[in-house]
Formats: sequence, structure tokens, C-alpha cells
Amino acid sequence: MSDTTEQLEVWCAGEDWCPITTTATLIGKKWHPVIVHRLLDSGPSGFNELKENVDGISSKVLSDSLEDLQEKGLVDREVVNEQPFRVNYSLTERGASLEPVITTMAQWGQEHLREPDSEDGGIR
Repeated sequence: MSDTTEQLEVWCAGEDWCPITTTATLIGKKWHPVIVHRLLDSGPSGFNELKENVDGISSKVLSDSLEDLQEKGLVDREVVNEQPFRVNYSLTERGASLEPVITTMAQWGQEHLREPDSEDGGIR
């Protein structure tokens, strides 16, 4: 599933918003874009390294998110060592192709964030 030419299933009958909803189903969960961003930034990472780089995520949520991203063909899981057990996570070709989306999200956030003490939660 790591081939970027593989087409995603169309479930919204070709409506003009279908590409947006397709992308949202891949990275629309809270931690998914952050994990993809960290893997883009740092390259292949072990579980503990990712947990450290994704500040505030629990081990269970990280594990579930990585599993979900794997199932969606965005992340590869490779066992590097059996003793002690070590796994590396990396982006597939499809996952790496999200770089412009993640970069644009980061740029938009930088432009529109302000201190979180505001009533709107820090978005201007």
C-alpha cells in the first residue's frame, strides 16, 4: 500500500469535496498530522523517540495512531532488533507525499495562532 500511485477508494460519489474528505480520513485524527510531521522532520524513529517528539501523547494513543497510520499505508513498521526489542517507524512513499499538506498546515497555524488565553482558544 506504500505505492503513491495506488488510488484511494471513492466513497462520496465523485462530489467536488471528495478529495478533501479522503485526505481528512487519512490525517484527520488529532495526533496523525503531528506524527507525520515528526517523521518528516526526524526521519525513521523508534517508539520512545516518537513519544518524546510528540509531546503530550500517551503510549496507548501513540500505539493506536501508529497502527492506524500503518493500516492506511502512511507509515511502515520495521523490527530492527529482537533483543532488546526495537522497532522503527518511517513514512511510506504515500506518507512522505503528505509533506506539502503538513507544511501548509504548519504555516497556516503560525499565521493564525496567538496566545491561548483568548476566548477563541488561540486562533485569530
